[in-house]
Amino acid sequence: MKNFEFHNPTKIVFGAGTVEKLSTLVPQDARVLILYGGASAEKTGTLAEVRAALGQRSVQEFGGIEPNPSYETLMRAVEQVRSEKRDFLLAVGGGSVIDGTKFVAAAALYDGEPWEIAERGGANIGQALPFGAVLTLPATGSEMNSGGVVTKKATHDKLSVRSPLLYPQFSVLDPGKTFTLPAKQVANGLVDAFVHTTEQYLTYSVQARVQDRFAEGLLQTLVEIAPQAIASPDDYETRANLMWTATLALNGLIGAGVPQDWATHMIGHELTALYDIDHARTLALVLPALLDVQREQKRGKLLQYGERVWNITEGSDEERIDAAIARTRAFFEGLGIPTRLAAYDLGQEAVEAVLKQLEAHGMTALGEHRDIDLARSRRILEAAL
Repeated sequence: MKNFEFHNPTKIVFGAGTVEKLSTLVPQDARVLILYGGASAEKTGTLAEVRAALGQRSVQEFGGIEPNPSYETLMRAVEQVRSEKRDFLLAVGGGSVIDGTKFVAAAALYDGEPWEIAERGGANIGQALPFGAVLTLPATGSEMNSGGVVTKKATHDKLSVRSPLLYPQFSVLDPGKTFTLPAKQVANGLVDAFVHTTEQYLTYSVQARVQDRFAEGLLQTLVEIAPQAIASPDDYETRANLMWTATLALNGLIGAGVPQDWATHMIGHELTALYDIDHARTLALVLPALLDVQREQKRGKLLQYGERVWNITEGSDEERIDAAIARTRAFFEGLGIPTRLAAYDLGQEAVEAVLKQLEAHGMTALGEHRDIDLARSRRILEAAL
């Protein structure tokens, strides 16, 4: 196991009826800006609950944060924070809203052009506003980590930002808030959490047995609950397990002391920025193809994954790896999420466009071994056609 330091300061408040606890979680004298996405937060009553819990505090709202939050939208929120002297942010939504709130928290106090924060990956963040979250869509784990992703629509740039200053002070996780989600968003969340886990698990062994078993347990849980999560939207226990699994998939625990990949995400980000495909759906496009191209580098873990997650124990090593990749692809497809670029009417022209963006963003040495250069990215993308 590799040396590591682990610290996660986010307080999790989990369970039914927990939105009301905002009354004690948010400072009494806070000048709050609530950030949210579309109309669903209002229609479902979640915003009304949040307003009630905040009581007599000074509260303003900013809506319209998109999936894959845009720099252009977030800068309008930054202007509101500055002009109205807001000093506490509250994200109400899924990963995109929380990611966007993280950027606003840093950008509002940044002395310079805020896009520089994204260009430097957050390394230049010296201060950030305090913020919390009310999670309504389990998927990204942003509610308990210090990272986020921001897209600049004008240039099709989708960049990651990370800083110790971007952990939420708290996150409220009420599984009941997921009952009204469209099935498509639930499926996306299942895939997102699954791939977050594999990015930290399907690399190479460093004898980190705790992390391996933890990751395998998360993957098994997602496979086990997926049918019920889609078929029975008001099944509280299933949604509770989905919500907590998605949080644990990217709160730092399973990634501590182990090599990490993230090439699937880097390639997927370019597909989202160029073609506006949902983030999770780009991951489903890339991961099976990447596992096939990288099978030698990942051989030991692929065999372990096949046996422990999918119970694949028969056949030669190559047959077992083939089966593990096929089961992964079938899992995504079974959720209604395509694993081929052709499903989005994309062909060789998309391969060339993504490669051009990867080169422009310096993504020329990806993966746990840093061996996924542009030529190998081409093989991965062409394997996904």
